[in-house]
Amino acid sequence: MQKQTILFNLDDTLAYCNRYFNQVIEVFTEQIIKWFDTLTKEEIRQKQLEIDLEAIDEYGLISARFPESFVGTYKYFCDLTGKEKKKSDIDSLRELGCKVFKIPVEPIPYMNETLQQLKDAGHELYLHTGGDEANQRWKITQLELTTYFEHRIFISEHKDTTALTDILKTIDADPKITWMIGNSLRTDIMPALEKNINAIYIPAETEWDFNVVEIKMEPKRAFYTLHSLQEVPNAIHQHIIKKEKFRNNFASNYNSHHRNEEEDNLFT
Repeated sequence: MQKQTILFNLDDTLAYCNRYFNQVIEVFTEQIIKWFDTLTKEEIRQKQLEIDLEAIDEYGLISARFPESFVGTYKYFCDLTGKEKKKSDIDSLRELGCKVFKIPVEPIPYMNETLQQLKDAGHELYLHTGGDEANQRWKITQLELTTYFEHRIFISEHKDTTALTDILKTIDADPKITWMIGNSLRTDIMPALEKNINAIYIPAETEWDFNVVEIKMEPKRAFYTLHSLQEVPNAIHQHIIKKEKFRNNFASNYNSHHRNEEEDNLFT
């Protein structure tokens, strides 16, 4: 079986992430409502999301961006309502936002089994995750992911097509046998399709708005949507079999055609 080059995303592909952010955001909205009782949870969430997404354009996926979105939301509503900004409030919100990065990481079901199965099949596994070095390394250590990826780990603060391009060049990847597997349409799937490599999309249990985009391009290679990590090895295996069968049939038909031509030439 032909060895494949397989890149995995980390957050919400191999380990849960969004559920913890949502839990902390819920605590945040409850606190803001206590200070601004005329606001709704939806207004607070939308402003926090707006500030958080704006910061990504400038700072990328660094961890500090998230707690600062809490502070920015608080300051916005203070200015809007005329409430005095208090340092104690700002400090408590920043501390709350940082708590999400201290929650123990929980692997998504079948993470270890999937990675081990692909490794045992002889495929070369890479991790391409977005975020800052310290936080992502902390998760990688907790999950013992070097068991499968060893040194083949890439962490990008700006996880986009440019980052993927650099990685593919670094590892000298052959697009025909290279895969990107992830939950983010924006940072995993679109870059993969733009680089003409194979892609597997596994929707997260809850998705961050930043990751939701419309895929308009036509895939030039395999593009599957699966609903469990457990399905990944078989999907790749079946793809390889189909490709090998096609090549064998093509070679057989090609050789048969040329044999017939040679036989015809003998009798002319």
